[in-house]
Amino acid sequence: MSQNESSEKPVMKTGFRTQSKKVFRWLLAIVVLVVISITYVKYFYTYSEGYRAGLLQKFSHKGAIFKTYEGEMILSSVSTTRDVAIASDKFLFSVINKSLIRQFDTLQGSTVIVHYKQKNTKLFWRGDSEYLVDSVKIKR
Repeated sequence: MSQNESSEKPVMKTGFRTQSKKVFRWLLAIVVLVVISITYVKYFYTYSEGYRAGLLQKFSHKGAIFKTYEGEMILSSVSTTRDVAIASDKFLFSVINKSLIRQFDTLQGSTVIVHYKQKNTKLFWRGDSEYLVDSVKIKR
């Protein structure tokens, strides 16, 4: 009987190891999918997009290691007859499209309309803002 018992025990251990390896692989696959999903939602998913209109007050190239292009617009909610903003708010944004940089440099002090995409989280190589501007027009 000792031969039968000894031959059954390794089979049970091997079966347990095989089953635990399958469970470990499934858990690892689930963890990898969750990490990929969270990374996509936090860094690449577009939370909102739209247009903003206002006075382009500042546009600069800044950063210690990663140089990014940052802009600041004054959004006016109430204006007088002389087109002077009474109640205003600032809209801070980043520009990653290199073809827009020359346009923004020439439009400082003008009233513009920009199209932006808002991301969930800002990335240091993408800019200081979660708002990424991808087009600009002069407001007429």
